[in-house]
Amino acid sequence: MKDQLFKWIDNSIPLAIELETELTKRPAVSPESGGEGELDKCLFLEEWLKSHGITQLERYDAPDRNAKGGIRPNLIATISGSDETKERLWIMSHLDVVPPGDENLWTNDPWNVVYKEDPPGRRLIGRGVEDNQQGITASILAALSFTAQNFKPARTIKLLFVSDEEVGSAYGIEWLVKNHGDLFKKNDMVLVPDGGDPKAEFIEVSEKNILWVKFITKGKQAHGSKPDLGTNAFLAGSELALCLHYELSAEFYEYDSLFDPDYSTFQPTKKEANVPNINTIPGIDIFYMDMRVLPIYSTELILKEIDNIKATIEEKHGVTIEYNIIQRMESMPTSPSAKIVTSLDNAIKEVYAVSPKPVGIGGGTVAAYLRNIGIDCAVWTKTDQTLHQPNEYVLLDNILGDAKVMSLLAL
Repeated sequence: MKDQLFKWIDNSIPLAIELETELTKRPAVSPESGGEGELDKCLFLEEWLKSHGITQLERYDAPDRNAKGGIRPNLIATISGSDETKERLWIMSHLDVVPPGDENLWTNDPWNVVYKEDPPGRRLIGRGVEDNQQGITASILAALSFTAQNFKPARTIKLLFVSDEEVGSAYGIEWLVKNHGDLFKKNDMVLVPDGGDPKAEFIEVSEKNILWVKFITKGKQAHGSKPDLGTNAFLAGSELALCLHYELSAEFYEYDSLFDPDYSTFQPTKKEANVPNINTIPGIDIFYMDMRVLPIYSTELILKEIDNIKATIEEKHGVTIEYNIIQRMESMPTSPSAKIVTSLDNAIKEVYAVSPKPVGIGGGTVAAYLRNIGIDCAVWTKTDQTLHQPNEYVLLDNILGDAKVMSLLAL
């Protein structure tokens, strides 16, 4: 059966191009990023799947009054397996994409796919073609390699297409877990084709804890020539940023070779404007920090140390400091010996002739939400990593190869 599945996938390039082209025509940008959401893209995908024989479809719509239709759709396509004793295989991709950015940097309209045959290979160019339509397309081709030939996979395949991954998953997998957690079973195997490397050598099994924090320092505004009559919030905020960076790094110093970088990071990033003119002592200062912390340290532990540093700066400068948590996410790891990881390892070796290794990452993925309810997930794909860039592209060979890996997982 394997040879027949692979042959069908190798002959599916016209389908891959058609699906990528049609999906790209329907921008699925979140309302937070100036778009209308994923409804048009999801409706098209539903009809396309039905027309190609995948008819067992379920929609779970999260309410969002800011999106088109007032909803953010989440779609599940099921291909029933022949062996109910086997673990179900979920393949979770996301419907939403990021905006194209400066369109002057694109060589073509980002919403109309262009096909090219030049280095680095046969490829499609357009916003979203790799992130995450490579995962969408490969998973659908894997499923069709069974249904189009009237083969039944041993494992039941569940293709899950979620909304809102790019802006936090509040209307996607997070909403599904909170409101429809009974969809998932403890022994499910979950593949998330939304992170990887150009050689297919890394299987992501763990993520750093994420903490994004907004810091607001309040002092007293004064004339630049009379700093003694004010309290410089910018000065205090700057010292706060430095202390947070260096003291947190020194306190939480452990290393873990699973990750790259192999340590926790505490980085000041975004800075808001304070006063519009040079000769005014600012009375308020606002900056943000992006913290990616090894899983051995809880975010609660980090926040306690932040409170200690904050109190020291407040006393030293005579300011008050508030902070708001913008994002806080902790993720349980998946064991490298979990069934999804070992099965994926074997499939990658067979298709790509490489020996992958388990790794951890600093970024957050949708896998975290399922890992935190005890379901094993692996994040993997073979990708050229052009996501979010101008002239984003996907290699057709990567789509076909990933589809073969996914088909093997279902056997």
